[in-house]
Amino acid sequence: MPDIIDIRHVTAFCGSTRVFRNFSLAVPEGCNTAILGPNGSGKTTLLKLISRDIYPVVEPESRVRVFGRERWNVEELRTRMGIVSHDLQHGYLSGARGINVILSGFYASIDTWRHQQFSAADLEKAEAVMESLGVLSLGNRHFGAMSTGEQRRFLLGRALVNDPDALLLDEPTSGLDLKASFLYLETLSSLMRSGKTVLLVTHHLSEILPEIERVVLLKDGGIVADGKKNDILTSATLSALFDSPLKVIRANGHYRAVPA
Repeated sequence: MPDIIDIRHVTAFCGSTRVFRNFSLAVPEGCNTAILGPNGSGKTTLLKLISRDIYPVVEPESRVRVFGRERWNVEELRTRMGIVSHDLQHGYLSGARGINVILSGFYASIDTWRHQQFSAADLEKAEAVMESLGVLSLGNRHFGAMSTGEQRRFLLGRALVNDPDALLLDEPTSGLDLKASFLYLETLSSLMRSGKTVLLVTHHLSEILPEIERVVLLKDGGIVADGKKNDILTSATLSALFDSPLKVIRANGHYRAVPA
């Protein structure tokens, strides 16, 4: 299968700090993958490389390809790669209506604008997405009046309205209570079962769902382990990753860590 993400021999900076040096990572289509690492490991920089918010240092052997291409119109890319991130969530003004959050996905914009045109089919698709996510009744509610879980569902709907080939998720349950977390994660499981490829970037072990087959451990700007989930999510590997003695517990295909 073709690679959704193909990063080769990349050097990248966050401000004046070099985060990656000779960094490589490939994610094939259909391979649901979790990138797990502590704060400061390079997860945010990786997200921004993929979404084209930042670019690598130009070097002869380096490249960042998404869906097989190095050059993209960013708006076009973001209709094929549905992105849900904290930066995106914080970008919306509190007065944005829920329906407009969904519709803004057609233009990969933050909220909707007067020059943007939406057809009856666009409105029908937006309503169908809201209904599938259980937020149709909130279409006229202001973004700032929603709970964090409701906001996250609208941002997921914004990503799904284009029927993207893949989803890129940044710590999707951060800030959610247990019920909202379980509901959101079950939605993601359903999407993966329906054929969506998910790339999850997180430091929360509980977000690594049964449908995720591959786990990549990231630390200090480098990959320290990469493989099948059952082989990677062990007490020894996670203790080394987080520099703390941990015991990994598995139940019903889910994982959590407790102090060893």
